[in-house]
Amino acid sequence: MYSLHLQSRRLYLLHKHIPDNWKKLLTPPQSNLQTCPSHAMLDSEEATDPPVKSLIMPSHSLTRTPLESSIDSLLLSIKNHSYQNQLSEAFKAFSILQHHPSFSSFCALNPLFSLLVCCTKLDSLSQGKQLHALILSLGFENDPLLIPKLVNFYLVVGHLSAAHAIVENSNSINVLPWNFLISAYVRHGICREALLTYKQMVKRGVKPDSFTYPSVLKACGDEVDLDFGREVLRSVSSSGLGWNVFVQNAVIGMYVKWGLLGEAQSLFESMPERDVVSWNTIISGYASKGQWDEAFKLFERMQESGAEMNSVTWNTIAGGNVQTGNYAEALKLISHMTATGGFLDSVAMVIGLTVSARTGSIKNGKEIHGLAVRRGCVGEESVKNALITMYCQCKHLSQAFVLFCLVGAQNVVTWNCMISGYANLDWSEEASFVFREMISSGFLPNYVTIASILPLCARIANLQHGKELHCYITKHNFEEYLLIWNALVDMYSKSGRIFEAQRVFDSMAERDKVTYTSLIAGYGVQGKGQIALKLFNEMIKLRIKPDHITIVAVLSACSHSGLVTCGRMIFEKMVSLYEVKPRLEHYACMVDLYGRAGLLKKAEEILLRMPFQPSPAMWATLIGACQIHRNMEIGAWAAQKLLEIRPQNPGYYVLIANMYAAAGHWSKLAEVRICMRDLGLRKDPGCTWVGVGNEYHPFLVGDSTNARAVEVYLLLEELGKHMSDDDYLSTEDLTLEAQTVG
Repeated sequence: MYSLHLQSRRLYLLHKHIPDNWKKLLTPPQSNLQTCPSHAMLDSEEATDPPVKSLIMPSHSLTRTPLESSIDSLLLSIKNHSYQNQLSEAFKAFSILQHHPSFSSFCALNPLFSLLVCCTKLDSLSQGKQLHALILSLGFENDPLLIPKLVNFYLVVGHLSAAHAIVENSNSINVLPWNFLISAYVRHGICREALLTYKQMVKRGVKPDSFTYPSVLKACGDEVDLDFGREVLRSVSSSGLGWNVFVQNAVIGMYVKWGLLGEAQSLFESMPERDVVSWNTIISGYASKGQWDEAFKLFERMQESGAEMNSVTWNTIAGGNVQTGNYAEALKLISHMTATGGFLDSVAMVIGLTVSARTGSIKNGKEIHGLAVRRGCVGEESVKNALITMYCQCKHLSQAFVLFCLVGAQNVVTWNCMISGYANLDWSEEASFVFREMISSGFLPNYVTIASILPLCARIANLQHGKELHCYITKHNFEEYLLIWNALVDMYSKSGRIFEAQRVFDSMAERDKVTYTSLIAGYGVQGKGQIALKLFNEMIKLRIKPDHITIVAVLSACSHSGLVTCGRMIFEKMVSLYEVKPRLEHYACMVDLYGRAGLLKKAEEILLRMPFQPSPAMWATLIGACQIHRNMEIGAWAAQKLLEIRPQNPGYYVLIANMYAAAGHWSKLAEVRICMRDLGLRKDPGCTWVGVGNEYHPFLVGDSTNARAVEVYLLLEELGKHMSDDDYLSTEDLTLEAQTVG
């Protein structure tokens, strides 16, 4: 504070003793502060100002005039104000200096240097342009000290073309401004321009140095320019600069981007000195190609060598363990980072939250949440979205929604996290509510939003919303996103609108196994097994390999259409022809296929011979088939097996009870009811939705809560009379059919 006060006092005294006819000259001449065109960008480098003493009288001078002392004070004042980022004060002192009687262009060199550094640090575009104009007017456009600083200034403020123009028009052979420019182009992803600049530099006779080559090699890697990259390598060898660790790291990175991991590994092994960047580059190279075993081995070698590790190292390996399904090891690495004093950045937190979400470990997730709060990074988009996803996948939807409301949604990704969380757990009303809030908040849904909402439209029988989304997809040109077109086919198929599903299918330029599987399943449910098989054969001819879900859809279609022979052949050829190993659900389809066809012995054989323990649903399928085909022997056996499992689904007990009731086995029926009572099970009433206009009305069995319930039941009674008069179904058959559907 004292030094600043002293400088201000000196300026005041200087102003006081300047003759009156000079005082009107104290305002800076506007003609010398014109703006100039500009464009460019690079991180500013800290550089010390050139020594001021070259512009000041030598210290051994015994006599100094007041005017000479005032120039010294002004130069020092400009330097200090610039160093302290007091740009306005520095400019005021510079204006006084300009009008000093002893001022010359030589006196302006150091102040311009200091002012440029200050403008760069403060991103002061307007003042920097004024300085540029003054530099031109004073004839300093080729000064070796000012040109690098001027180029750096334009790069920092984002005007790359202006920086390029300065370098191009300069007669200086100094490599520094060229390095600044090439590095800026690479950092902004304009690698082609970086290579052109390098070629221009070499053509001008400017010799590259050790700082030029890393940026140029990185550009060659990003552009996958093998020929020019190898030419640069020859230039490095012939330059006599030597292969320092920075250049070698850049070469390894270039080889990695070219996919030449063997050459990258060879160079890595031959390096006499390696730093953390060397290890990270080669490890990330193998990781980017999915060769995690090699990446893990290199990580172990890095640990054994005692090399320094940073967050990039730990995050890469932890992320690799997540991708390979080794969640325990990923958490172990993150814990080790924390225990050894390493900084757990947002990337590591996202990895930890991903592990917690996939393993359902809410405890670990909450610990990371607490750490994120302490570090103040909950507001970061990646961390916030990972937290919401973690709570959703751990089925703590209320906490996810509270977090969603607290942190706010600044982009569509956060909305998608909440919507998909509700959708995955079939919380249809909540998902629809958040979706409507998203629209009303001015956010447009993207393909992920639509793919999350469309399946809900089928599940809650709300096809109107699905059609609206279909219109939105068509209007906003989502043709490239196969995911949402597959979701459309699936929605129409599950809603029973198979013709609309077929129309969407026919309009698609690209189809995959998901597209075919959705349509096959849709035709299968409607009992159109022949069309489903035709689609399956078309899929095979197009060499689209089916997966286990496709086989389930085909077998189910055969089951609903009574195509026993076709279903059996597909099941028997699963491994040999389609390379799909049978799973429990495939055996369940075969039990259903034989059961519907009345081949109950074959269904029994499937259950006895399959390499899996039969699920309660499989026993229930056989019981339902036995009830339809009136085979109490196998039905009673299946019922006994199901009761031994003691499932928690009350529907299974109702199914068994209905079978015994239909056969008149009242004692068995009583046993089933007692078993239900002992387990505390009660069947939930059936529910259906009736669509009227744009509204959907839910009805439970025997429901009288609807405002128009009296009218509904009167109409239902009339329909029942008409069905009875027309002899559509006998009372017994109606009962059995209802039980089978249930």
